[in-house]
Amino acid sequence: MQLAFVLYKYFPFGGLQRDFMRIALECQARGHAIRVYTPIWEGEVPAGFDVRVAPIKAFFNHHRNEKFSAWLAADLARDPVDRVVGFNKMPGLDVYYAADGCYEDKAQTLRAPIYKRWGRYKHFADYERAVFAPESKTEILMISEVQQPLFIQHYQTPRQRFHLLPPGIAQDRRAPANAAEIRAEFRREFKLADDDLLLVQIGSGFKTKGLDRSLKALAALPHELKKRTRLIAIGQDDPRAFQLQAKALGVSDQVQILKGRSDIPRFLLGADLLIHPAYNENTGTVLLEALVSGLPVLVTDVCGYAHYIAEADAGRVLASPFDQAQLNRTLADMLADDERRAFWGSNGLAFADCADLYSMPQKAADVILAEKRP
Repeated sequence: MQLAFVLYKYFPFGGLQRDFMRIALECQARGHAIRVYTPIWEGEVPAGFDVRVAPIKAFFNHHRNEKFSAWLAADLARDPVDRVVGFNKMPGLDVYYAADGCYEDKAQTLRAPIYKRWGRYKHFADYERAVFAPESKTEILMISEVQQPLFIQHYQTPRQRFHLLPPGIAQDRRAPANAAEIRAEFRREFKLADDDLLLVQIGSGFKTKGLDRSLKALAALPHELKKRTRLIAIGQDDPRAFQLQAKALGVSDQVQILKGRSDIPRFLLGADLLIHPAYNENTGTVLLEALVSGLPVLVTDVCGYAHYIAEADAGRVLASPFDQAQLNRTLADMLADDERRAFWGSNGLAFADCADLYSMPQKAADVILAEKRP
């Protein structure tokens, strides 16, 4: 089959983008042709991919999306495909990969009433409705159990159109046999002493991921613990506001903010704790990447994959509503207890051996390539 994959932006370090790439490569490995439509492509193009970059510009995102949809429809009319697979909500999809949560629910619960009068709201609400409305034929690949009831509540989407996928952690995230050697080399490179403690926070979108909360928790550590603790945040985002916050909190010498990079497994093996106090998070793939590398995790319960941390007993999950003082206390307790961190790390490794955390691309490809329903 000729498959078209559609997304608003491709860059190598985004969670949605990595999921797209692994699913597309799985479909290609099964003998199908891959075409990609996007307004923005950053990075290498895999062999055999036909990447078509839309020549569109607009000041507002929703205007850009509308121009892209029109350009996409015209190109597909000229050069048809067998299936259209979208990684963002938009009309005309045969299959949608639900990387984002329910927009309508956020609009109703997190925004002021006037928000719904804006053109931006109408655009995103219409595009979400095009996917989830009862009359739509779009099959939906769900990666978060938490979000499915919200879509059904707001759109009365038939349950049979949802396909819940297992996580899709890359096997190279698992701790290798030489993990201790990699950890030692990493800590030498970053000039970490044996008794130094390294926190890592990984993921693009620092505001949503709660980097401000992490900086406050670092600054609130007891003096002796704070002296030997560092934080490295990694992601594709503007770091300036958080660098200013770190300076105001007096911890700028202990904080590094790095751009997205391809050697994340080294950081997971070299660190002592992953901190992820997100404001909201559909899944949180990095939580499982930490788990399978043996790194304890401190996370808020709003993350879709937080329940895996609790099930594995591989760290601590903070209950809602969020309380900064609770995060501060929990971080201090976790950093102060070397034995407990080792226990959580070993639990994560054991869980990685028995749970299905890896087969998402295969299961997604099964749905994409299945015969269409009448």
